[in-house]
Amino acid sequence: MKLIDVHKQFATEEQCLEYLEQMRWPGGLACLKCGSMKVSRVQPKDKRAKTRRIYQCLERPCLHQFTATTGTIFHDTHLPLQKWFLAIALICEAKKGISANQLKRHLGINYRTAWHLAHRIRQAMHENSKAKLASFGGKVEADETYIGGRVPRRGQKGPRKEKDVVLGMIERGGKLRLIPVPDAKATLLQPVLENNISRFVSTVYTDEHPLYIFSLKRKFRGKHKMICHKQTYGIGDTHTNTIENAFSLLKRGLYGTYHKVSLKHLARYCNEFAYRFNRRDSQEDLFAGTLKNLLRGKKLPYQALIAEA
Repeated sequence: MKLIDVHKQFATEEQCLEYLEQMRWPGGLACLKCGSMKVSRVQPKDKRAKTRRIYQCLERPCLHQFTATTGTIFHDTHLPLQKWFLAIALICEAKKGISANQLKRHLGINYRTAWHLAHRIRQAMHENSKAKLASFGGKVEADETYIGGRVPRRGQKGPRKEKDVVLGMIERGGKLRLIPVPDAKATLLQPVLENNISRFVSTVYTDEHPLYIFSLKRKFRGKHKMICHKQTYGIGDTHTNTIENAFSLLKRGLYGTYHKVSLKHLARYCNEFAYRFNRRDSQEDLFAGTLKNLLRGKKLPYQALIAEA
């Protein structure tokens, strides 16, 4: 959904609540406790609370009162729903991400609120499907990249221990997955590759790094093809250009937008970029899917974000 459409469609708190109700109860309002469809709206005594839209179950002995935000991340939020919706649209539409400072300026909130808000939305940007890549056959590219750390001079080997490792896998014509791993070792990469790539895959393409020989030999024997980057970037179908393109987008976002990302939060940023990349051709699904995940997801307390890793 485009930003201008979000601004028009959700200009008031009433419109935001109505959209949440339609998303939460597509078949009509139902009690959150007993599931009864016999529900009536309660008029709050406080005139300032008219936009809360409180409902009460009419079934006895239930008589449970609830709202569209009850039991969700939006319950008791001090931030207007219009700002929540605008923040979701801004993050979904920012190809290379949007910083908390930008959110702060756009929404007129303080930095701490913007940072917490961004991480809660980022937490909701994850793939609900547990299906593996190439479940019905197909080709998958896999590669690792290094985030942060000291940049080595040309001709010198970089201090790999100071860098965070992200393993990327992408099905050609399909989904992307970006998963942080503790280190680039075959014993650590093997379970991640096996858990995310289906045994029905036709071919797994990687670079010439020997760690992939050991990581893929058990489950994907005879399906592994390598390209030597010292000689060429591709020979016919044998290349890793697709995953390299995804990595370039991730790095431009991390370095150009966020500048610095801690290892504790790196998985959330990887989820954000992969989620947005996989839905880049469907703006409506991107916004609605993120909002739906926020409704269903668990709260992410501020203290949990700033706690020691």
